Amino acid sequence: MIKTIIFHHLLDMDDLPAAERWFYRYHIPEVMRNRPVSYVSFRAVPPPPGAEDYGCFNYKIHENVSLRDAEASPALTAMTPEVVPLKVIMVNVPPAPTEDFKGAGLSMGDTNILRWVTVFRYPDGVGMDEGDDWYVNVHAPEVVRQPGLTRFFSYRVLASPVPVREGAASFLHPRSLVSSDWHRVSELWYENGNGWVESVVTAPPAYTKPDWARYDRYPFFAPGVDFASMFILERPTDDWLRVVTPAYV
Repeated sequence: MIKTIIFHHLLDMDDLPAAERWFYRYHIPEVMRNRPVSYVSFRAVPPPPGAEDYGCFNYKIHENVSLRDAEASPALTAMTPEVVPLKVIMVNVPPAPTEDFKGAGLSMGDTNILRWVTVFRYPDGVGMDEGDDWYVNVHAPEVVRQPGLTRFFSYRVLASPVPVREGAASFLHPRSLVSSDWHRVSELWYENGNGWVESVVTAPPAYTKPDWARYDRYPFFAPGVDFASMFILERPTDDWLRVVTPAYV
């Protein structure tokens, strides 16, 4: 199985009604042609104070789990293109996290949860293994010392099964935004926005900057360029398998 995680950002919030209409009427039923076994979305919630500096996306995260590689399906070539400008990051990951750094025994019923979902890529010239040696063995043990952090896990991104083709419909998105150009998705939980502010802004632990970093402070990836994030809540806004019928194939 494969999990596809897609971050969406509206360039103009006035486009929200048109984007929602396109998703519900066209895109969601067309994605369901591939018969995902799970397909949910989470609307972004307002970021805590100071979080705007961390590449925050403002719209939604889609997450679907499929029995096959959805990007390789011929059905994708028949989808209805986006109707408004969207910045999109799409990654494929294993269905379960590849690393679990903190809070493995914590369930969503145990506490309030504000989820900070992040996606990043190592700079040009830094391979995934080299970058992961720092992230997994140096950075993550430092992150778990954040005072308000309750849960922390991560997915190593899978390579795209097929390249993006020239002339493909806009829903496939530019090459710079697909899986092969991003390296990790991580998720960090806090009880609320104050917990995030304490952990990241007012009382963060000391971090070890990697030698290859091109950005001088945490998270050591240029926000909006090599690092993006979104704040969501614990339950999906929409469970699409329950409310939308797949499009005719």
